[in-house]
Parts: sequence; C-alpha cells; structure tokens
Amino acid sequence: MIAAKPSPTAATGPAGHPVLPALLSRPYPAVMGVLNVTPDSFSDGGQFAAPERALVQARRMIAEGADIIDIGAESTRPYGSEPISAEEELKRLQPVLPEIVALGIPVSIDSMKSAVVAWALDQGAAIANDVWGLQRDSGMAGLIAERGAPVIIMHNRESADPAIDIMQDISNFFAASLDIAARAGISSDKIILDPGIGFGKTPEQSMTALARLGELQSFGLPLLVGASRKRFISTVTPSEPHQRLGGSIAAHLLAAQNGARIIRAHDVAETVQALRVTAAIREQA
Repeated sequence: MIAAKPSPTAATGPAGHPVLPALLSRPYPAVMGVLNVTPDSFSDGGQFAAPERALVQARRMIAEGADIIDIGAESTRPYGSEPISAEEELKRLQPVLPEIVALGIPVSIDSMKSAVVAWALDQGAAIANDVWGLQRDSGMAGLIAERGAPVIIMHNRESADPAIDIMQDISNFFAASLDIAARAGISSDKIILDPGIGFGKTPEQSMTALARLGELQSFGLPLLVGASRKRFISTVTPSEPHQRLGGSIAAHLLAAQNGARIIRAHDVAETVQALRVTAAIREQA
C-alpha cells in the first residue's frame, strides 16, 4: 500500500538539496556502495544480513568515500535467485534502513516492488533503484512520479539470448521504460539509466555493453554502471566473486571513460581511489 504523505527528504536527500545535481557535478563519477541485507547474495554470502553487521558495513563504506548507499533486501542475482514477498523484504529492511538514513548520506532502495519503495521513501531513502526499469510493477512509475524521487531504470531480461543485438535490446528497453516514465509524469531530470551488467546477458554481451556504453549517451541521461564482482570477469580470468576486485576496477574505469556518472561497487575504498586518481592524472594532460 502506498502511503499518501511523501517524505520531505525523498527527492532532496538528507542535506535538503537535490540529490542528483550534487552527485553528478564532480570531475569523477559518484560511487554507490552496495549493501545486501539478504541471506543469499552472490557477492558477499549474506554476511550483512544481520542488522548490526549491515550498519557497521554502511559506516565503513561512508568512511571509505561512498556517495550513496544502495540497500537491497531481495537477491536479484541473475542466476538462481528466489523471489520473496514484500512483507519479507520489509522485515529485512525495517531494522536497517532508517538507521542508515540517519547517517546522513543519500540512500537508494534496491527493490522491484512499489510497496517496498514507498515504505523506504517514507523512511528518508532518496533514490529508487528498479532492476526492472518500471516494467515489472505497474504501480512503480506512479509512485515515483508522486514522490518526485530520482529513479534508476535498469535494463533486464528474463534470460540471456546470445543471438540478439544486446545494444539494440537495451535501447528498446530504455525507450519503453522512458515512455512509461513520461506517461506517469516522471521528470526526465530525475532519471538515471543502468545497462544492467550481468542481467539477462551472456558474459560477452555484458562486455559489449561496457565497451559500447557511450552509445547510450544518446538518451541524454546520466548512466550508472555496476560491474562489481560480476560473472563475466571470471570468463576472462577464472575467479570467485571475492577475487574479482581487479576486473571490477578495470570495468569501472572503462565505464567512467565511456560516460558513466555513477559506479555501483562492493569495494568502495579501492573504487574511489581508482576513479579519483584517474581523474587527477587526466587533469595533468
């Protein structure tokens, strides 16, 4: 059920200023720290499912330079994740999200359910992160429009198809999502596009999306990339998720070079350092 009264911080964030302009005004991409409060995350084995551990991790990522904390309570990993109810998702979020909002950094809610997003925005979350790009829950676009919150529209597919032109598929998906957004009344200056690395794509298609990311700038909207610890890295150099730091940073530096303005990462300190050093070197050119 969508609450009738929007949170005063939903569109502006804890400091009372618009979230996106502040995040996108720097010479290097903003870093979104990933916080999975799930028992079955592919990337961190559910180690932050306990509320006290999640809060410690959020504080650590903020100290390491995270600009946003992205909280998810349902595993959306592309392979083998089991759906859960909105009630279960909220049960996992309730002990954690308000405490992290209180830390004073913009929080995004990673959920495909409008009821969960509504509750999170009521608690002060600043951004909605929808891994189905407004196309799964029919109530999501109207909720986002009503609250005036920024939204991340991610490309997704039910399954990978190696025969398709993945860039055309991403473009078609975004066009459909943006049509939904426009009809709902979502302002274009509140929209971020995410090509969904690893979601509904073969490893080769994920790498294609990274290599050709610049083509998506034709939409005229900020781009977010989350290649952190994704499976495609292990097809280049065999590795488990926790062993993919080098590949993650390589992918994210290329994404930044190709126009990404927000990078979603598990390893915040290393990602922040890599992005800032790259930007500093370029300033000397």
